[in-house]
Amino acid sequence: MTAAIVGIGQTEYSKRSGRTELSLAFEAVHAALVDAGLSVADIDGIVRYDWDRIDELTLATHLGIENLRWMSQVGHGGPGGNAAIAHAKVAIEAGLADTIVVYRALNGRSGPRIGQGGDKAGVSGSEAFQMPWGMVAPITQFGQFARRHMIEYGTTADHFGAVAVAMRKHARLNPVALMQKPMTLEDHHESRMIADPLRLLDCCIESDGACAVVITSVERAADLRQPPVAILAGAQASGAGGSAEVFRTELDVSEARYCAADLWARSGMRPADVDAVMVYDHFTPFVIMALESFGFCEVGEGGPFVEGGRIEIGGELPVNTHGGNLSEAYVQGLSHVIEAVRQIRGTSTAQVPNAELVLSCCATAGTSSAVLLGKGN
Repeated sequence: MTAAIVGIGQTEYSKRSGRTELSLAFEAVHAALVDAGLSVADIDGIVRYDWDRIDELTLATHLGIENLRWMSQVGHGGPGGNAAIAHAKVAIEAGLADTIVVYRALNGRSGPRIGQGGDKAGVSGSEAFQMPWGMVAPITQFGQFARRHMIEYGTTADHFGAVAVAMRKHARLNPVALMQKPMTLEDHHESRMIADPLRLLDCCIESDGACAVVITSVERAADLRQPPVAILAGAQASGAGGSAEVFRTELDVSEARYCAADLWARSGMRPADVDAVMVYDHFTPFVIMALESFGFCEVGEGGPFVEGGRIEIGGELPVNTHGGNLSEAYVQGLSHVIEAVRQIRGTSTAQVPNAELVLSCCATAGTSSAVLLGKGN
């Protein structure tokens, strides 16, 4: 039995939703069920991000689910989207549940914001070594990785800008994307510096919204509304040092290389088989690092790889055809899975011709996860 994605749903993306995160989660799940042709009564499993403020029991109560036979959660923010899909795949294939919902809801702009600060008294672990020196937000940490990649391999601001420009081009084809203003390489270079070498247009956008995905077996999907999108393989990786620079021996490579090795081994596929890639783009340099880690180019060659339109629609390897975290919205990676499903269905606003195999992955320099999706029939 193979697990498959049969329903996808999302809310409107905004800077101020004016709604609770529970309401957003409810809407996204309902939309995914309608897309699949299923009802609340069919749900018997939930996999959630442990960062989500809506726990599975609260959601189940408000949806009216009679009983959850399977509950699971994944950690570490951005890698959660792919990891949650992989957890659901395992549960479905083991017979632990029949129909599982994965969701992420957040008021990431109008509500509590990641790295906003607050009372940091009594911090411990790696934070005790980093926060006294001003490393209180993700960008101040991840900028260290970007600079090291530049030093080791000659990666430039032009390379980071090429990623940002490609994401904006794709977003302008996507009517639900928040960022519709055209962007040039010069616009990228002229945007204000936030944490050297990362500029404003190297950063994902803070947004409000929710996404949901419904997963069941390929066999059951035969009777449903949408053609199944098979979850061919999934993988996670921690690496040895996490995102804390004080505990790392190297800053120029990502834990994603371990994730990639497992993913390709489990799937029997290789990078050359992939038609499009959805990369968790919290910051532009990590698109480059992910492409290196997952074998689309050699380590150190990611900068030149993203130039010349290669990662744009019509290029050799289209990346983030929805606009990604940089230009569509930031829902911590689950929107990337949704776009991968659209590509395989043939319904993306920036459709890759004959897309049959799509990778959703991340290289966050902390943890990594990936899923490989393909046609289910």
